Amino acid sequence: MRKPDMQMCPRLAVVHPDVLAAIGMKSLLQNVLPMMEVVTFGSFIELESNHPETFMHYFVSMSIVLNNRAFFLDNRRKTIVLTTSTEPNAQLSDFHCLCTAVNEKVFVQQLLQLEQSAHAHGAHFPHPHGMRKKRLSDREIEVLACLVKGKTNKEIAEELCIGLTTVISHRKNIQEKLGVKSVSALTIFAVTHGYVDLNDMVK
Repeated sequence: MRKPDMQMCPRLAVVHPDVLAAIGMKSLLQNVLPMMEVVTFGSFIELESNHPETFMHYFVSMSIVLNNRAFFLDNRRKTIVLTTSTEPNAQLSDFHCLCTAVNEKVFVQQLLQLEQSAHAHGAHFPHPHGMRKKRLSDREIEVLACLVKGKTNKEIAEELCIGLTTVISHRKNIQEKLGVKSVSALTIFAVTHGYVDLNDMVK
């Protein structure tokens, strides 16, 4: 049995029979978690043949989970069932579920809520290489908090009483220090480091 290599980039598996759905989920996950390697599989057999124990999480269609329930029950902490419904009655009670029929902002909020329910403050979220080595200044943290709450550059400038060009400069510095550019990735960093309360974002 192949064991996970701790030096390797953390990996996620997307297991979905619909090719377009799998590609879309892969793209979304790579944008939200750029530090992860995302691998897609069209069936459970493909996953099973490619060292499933090496993946941190499985993002799996409900049909595949139902047809291979024993395996995923044994790995329920790693399994996230993909569903198109937010109704509790339409989801599998034994598993964590994510609704895919939402925009990226809501998807990130769902992902953070799942992680925080399993591990306080999202402690097990991986971070980009070097992220922990470069600390943000107090002002950069303030700008980051405003940014992930959806405020525009102008609104951030007004709230913090600084110039618009200063806000833009801080945003650039934040992205360079953390090694990520998408607001989704910055959101995950801000919430998991306690700079923003997830409850303030779920509105």
